[in-house]
Amino acid sequence: MEAIQSWVSEHKLASIGGLWASAIGASLAYSRAKSPLKPSLRLIHARMHAQALTLAVLSGAAAYHYYEQRSNEPRRD
Repeated sequence: MEAIQSWVSEHKLASIGGLWASAIGASLAYSRAKSPLKPSLRLIHARMHAQALTLAVLSGAAAYHYYEQRSNEPRRD
């Protein structure tokens, strides 16, 4: 687990881009199997799902970074 965390820490943009691309692919595959939408609408919905997932991941990364920085600060008593 530590190796994954260190790789993600060093390659933040690549990991977020990979997550975004896989979310688009998963959403397109799901909508293709479940709904009779036009391809253009499927692409729009897939992009919206990927953007929502990316925002959630970025928010989580920001919270993780914030708490990691706070835990490394010396205490002021």
